[in-house]
Amino acid sequence: MKNITRFLLLALALFVTALGCAQITSQSIVPKPEVKPTSEVVLKSEVQWGPLNPARGDNSPKAGTLWGDRAASGPSGFLVEFVDGFSSPPHIHNVTYRGMVINGLIHNDDPNAEKMWLPKDSFWTQPAGGVHITAAKGSNNLAYIEIEDGPYLVLPPEKAFSSSEKPINVDVSNIVWVNQPGITDSANGPKVAFLWGKPQENQLNGTLIKLPPEFTGKIRSYGSTFGAVVIQGQPQYQVANDTGVKTLVPGSYFSSKGKSVHQVSSKAGEESIIYVRTDGKFEVIPG
Repeated sequence: MKNITRFLLLALALFVTALGCAQITSQSIVPKPEVKPTSEVVLKSEVQWGPLNPARGDNSPKAGTLWGDRAASGPSGFLVEFVDGFSSPPHIHNVTYRGMVINGLIHNDDPNAEKMWLPKDSFWTQPAGGVHITAAKGSNNLAYIEIEDGPYLVLPPEKAFSSSEKPINVDVSNIVWVNQPGITDSANGPKVAFLWGKPQENQLNGTLIKLPPEFTGKIRSYGSTFGAVVIQGQPQYQVANDTGVKTLVPGSYFSSKGKSVHQVSSKAGEESIIYVRTDGKFEVIPG
């Protein structure tokens, strides 16, 4: 009888031990939850404004940050407002910047060059170290500026230095719109215009998206970072995990980190143009 009791106790102990090991093994193979992509929306009405060049005081254009910090190291993007008739003195920047005209007319060139006014939806770049002036014409002048490594400084022409980069001025009439690669031709579908970088090689790049009137769909991003600035139109943006829809006037911004989906739509009778900066591929999907 004692032997039977000992046998039963030993069997029970072995069973409990085996059950515990099975639970530990089961717990150890449970996959970790994926990190959810983060997203952000900044309306133009929420932008905080200050002088672009504090040293010039009231004579400086106004600047408002959309992302990053232009006064620190690293990339950043910001809006700049110019008064009608503004013209800067000759100067240089310590870093290269890219610009998109959102409203009004902008001139950016050598101090002795004839004025070449860039209207809204135009694109330009200003290499680091190059002496230039910036001027604006119109009652409502607004541009989007971005840099890849701050801080962004305004320096006198005496500090000019050579750069391998060349300035670029692309009038809106010279921007080439095409269908997305791999997407069937559609006269009424979304279009893209490649501005800089190599989007097909998953490198940092800048691209314009044109959404036709009454477009409804999504922008799917496959890169680790995605940022978009509304240049024209008033697209509707479906906020993630929310029932609310936000109207994005020109100068508004939305972004994400990691693979993500952005629900967007255009109003009837109005195109939407969006500038996208990303380090990977993306696609615009109707419907």
